Amino acid sequence: MGTEPVDYCREIETYLCKKNDGHLIRLVGPSFVRVTDWERRGIPLTVAFSGIDRYFERYYRQGPRRRPVKIDFCEADVLDVFDEWRRATGVTRSAVDSHQTAVHSRSSLPDHLERVVTKLSNARASGTIGDGCDPVIDAVSRELDAARSAKGGVRGEARQALLDRLVDLDRQLAAYAGAAIDGAARLALEREADQELAGFRAGMAPEAYMRARAAAVDRLVRERLGLPTVSFS
Repeated sequence: MGTEPVDYCREIETYLCKKNDGHLIRLVGPSFVRVTDWERRGIPLTVAFSGIDRYFERYYRQGPRRRPVKIDFCEADVLDVFDEWRRATGVTRSAVDSHQTAVHSRSSLPDHLERVVTKLSNARASGTIGDGCDPVIDAVSRELDAARSAKGGVRGEARQALLDRLVDLDRQLAAYAGAAIDGAARLALEREADQELAGFRAGMAPEAYMRARAAAVDRLVRERLGLPTVSFS
């Protein structure tokens, strides 16, 4: 990770302050223990930030904010993003750490699709992506409408077909995102990916590390452009 627990907590505290429009909530007591546990598990700061962002995105959709967000509310999303990062990079963890991972609920498939559509639409409106992404936005929107209209949810073969379709759309989005980043920006993101994986590299074979690095760079490219992961697992 390249940081001590107290430095890790300070970075999280600073980021939470920014997300709360300058309102500072100190990480003390159980909150401090919770965040130091993230550091112990090896959750990269950028991954934790993405989890915090995900909570705030959902919070904003619920209407006007009433009070500052505490870090404890963000943990389920932080762990979800970390799980997604681990699956994408192939990073493994010991059975002990896996056993100690807190149990948390995953979002439903319709919720995931809605988040994807919202994020793609926001990226399109903000100008971070061009109209080359419109076919993906339209396709995901259609899948979301179909999932919402399915009585009792999408099940069985229809669900698997939808999941396969999302994988294909995710590949399209990854190709688009990769082409939208110039060489200098990619080099910077590759360095950031190396930092994310620093705590895991010693236990990885060279081939596994290169696959993990490519996946980490892909995630960082999407973050730079404000693009989501379309596939769902």
